[in-house]
Parts: sequence; structure tokens; C-alpha cells
Amino acid sequence: MTVLDSIVIGAGQAGLSASYHLQRLGIRHVVLDADTEPGGAWRHRWDALTMRDVHGVAELPGDVPPPRDGRRANVVVPASFAAYERAHGLPVVRPVRVDHVVDDGGILLTRSGLREWRSRTVVNATGTWTHPFIPHYPGMETFLGEQLHTVDYPGPEHFIGKRVLVVGGGASAVQFLGALAPITDTLWVTRREPVWRTDEFTPEAGAAAVALVEERVSKGLPPQSVVSVTGLMLRPQEREAERLGAYAARRPMFQRIEPDRVRWADGAFERIDVILWATGFRPAIGHLAPLHLRSAAGGIRLDRNGRGTTAVVDPRVQLVGYGPSASTIGANRAGRSAAKGVQRMLSAHLVERAIIAER
Repeated sequence: MTVLDSIVIGAGQAGLSASYHLQRLGIRHVVLDADTEPGGAWRHRWDALTMRDVHGVAELPGDVPPPRDGRRANVVVPASFAAYERAHGLPVVRPVRVDHVVDDGGILLTRSGLREWRSRTVVNATGTWTHPFIPHYPGMETFLGEQLHTVDYPGPEHFIGKRVLVVGGGASAVQFLGALAPITDTLWVTRREPVWRTDEFTPEAGAAAVALVEERVSKGLPPQSVVSVTGLMLRPQEREAERLGAYAARRPMFQRIEPDRVRWADGAFERIDVILWATGFRPAIGHLAPLHLRSAAGGIRLDRNGRGTTAVVDPRVQLVGYGPSASTIGANRAGRSAAKGVQRMLSAHLVERAIIAER
């Protein structure tokens, strides 16, 4: 069986960026994508999300991103990614849902059902969208209303006439409140007091935020979101919700969930119709488990050294869309870093073979 130089798993922004740079370096590879069509997670976003709401998500190396206008992101971004794949002749194979990656005598074997690919390196770009996280609270199975996660969000019109509890302290929660507070009754709860950013979010500030997340994963700790270090900001479309007091009325987390309400430790309660869990995601990396990349701290330690994508335990593996590159701020840069990491591993392999041949 042919042994490729690399396999990229996932064809979202980070995966396409990695493929572009691998191709420029002349590195033989394929991109395995679980979806039936281009677009990554953006194919599954809600219809109300427009290009005005996204932050560089469609930026790819060597390309001009689509304008940030009122068109639907779940249409524009997939079309942009499809055109990019065609224009650069990227070797994407779909649909391929990877089951696991194992070491087979020094070669990485990537399996999907009865199909398999052999390679010297792997670039994992599976992101987080397929692994939504909902924390468990006592009584949540008794709730008679709706419970939806960000991945299930059907758009604001669905919630008209309902009392909506938004749970979470990240950007998605802020955006949901911005869309819902002007049209229906909302309540916001978070585990911690929200940290608001009042100064301008410059490219330098974005780089600094990514560096803080990089520092965390370099220690083998589970990654946190970039927004956890940037702070929250309100956009113009969220100012009406602010005027209505949607953000000022934030409350700490409840203690338990009951059939038609949530209850706090002091006995107080609020009746609600819908719980909208804007509680984030976890990295979709279960298929890498056979490689034993996780540290004792629970995360995958990445080598910073100006790169931040190489798994320390196994440098044959590059991770993009993980930790510092799990945002549009870092994903594009990570693709180039991963390609350089693959190139280094392949060069080391050639040197090793040459030394063996001389013995």
C-alpha cells in the first residue's frame, strides 16, 4: 500500500489552510473530510447567522475572503470553501469519517470502516463542532420544556413567546441574547462573572490572546477558548439587548432544574420554557486515542517553539483547530505551521534513512 507523506483529517478552515501549504511544499497528502460537501461546520450553522457576524472565518491563504455583508454564512462560507478547493486543486476525499489512527510499525494507519490510508505524518483538523458540551445539573432529565445546544439553534423566530434561559459566558451566549432579548423574554446565567473588554480588539491583542492559550496547551493542560482570555465585546447588533438590560440582569448558576423552572440554592426559582446551552465544545480528537497523546493533565501538549501545532509526545502528529488555533484568529496561521512541522518530520526521516543506508 502507498505510504503518503501526510494525511489531513478535516476540511474546515484549518484543514484547507494546512492542505494549501502542504501542496506548496510538494508534500504528498490527502484531506479526509467527514461531510458530504465542502464547508466544514459552517454548513450546519443557523440561517440567521450572516457574514456580518463572523470574524475572518472564510479567510484562507492565497485567497480573498467574501465580503462581510447580510448574506447567510451557512451558504456563503461553504461556497467559498468549495471554490477554494477547486481553484487550488486540493486533494479532498469525502465523505470519510475517520474511526481511529494507530501506529503500525512506525507508519500511521488512518482507518474509516474498511478503508485505510498509510502515512508518515497526520495533520488533525477536526475542530470541535461535532463535540458539543452540556454540563450535568440535577433534575435536567425532568425538564418538560426544550433544551437546545448551540449546535441545535434554529434561529431567533423559534423562541418568540417563550421564556428562554441562556446558559454560558462566551461569545455565543452574548450573541444569542442579542438576537433574542428584543423579541422575547430572556434570562442569562453564567458560572463566573462575565469579563467585558472595553478597549479596541486589535490584531496585536488577538495575537496576545492566542499566545496565552498556546502557553496553556504547551503545559499539556486542556485548552480553553480564546474568548476566555480576550474578554467579551458587544457588537452594534447587540446594543438593543443591552438597552433592554439583558446583560445587566445576569445571574449565577442555578442549583437544580425542575420540570418548568430552575432553582437556586436559596430556594428562589425562575419559570422557563427553553434552556439554551451556550456551553461550548470539546476537541473532536477521540480517533487519536490509540496514539496516547494526552498528558496526565488531560490535554495534548503542543510544542510552542514558534509553532504551537506539534504534539510533543508524537511529533508525527500536528494539531490545528485545537487550543490556540480553535478560533479564526489562529486557524489560518496554524495551517502553515503544521505544514512546516510535517516538512521537518519528513526531512528527519530522510536523514535517518541515509544514516541507516551508510552503516
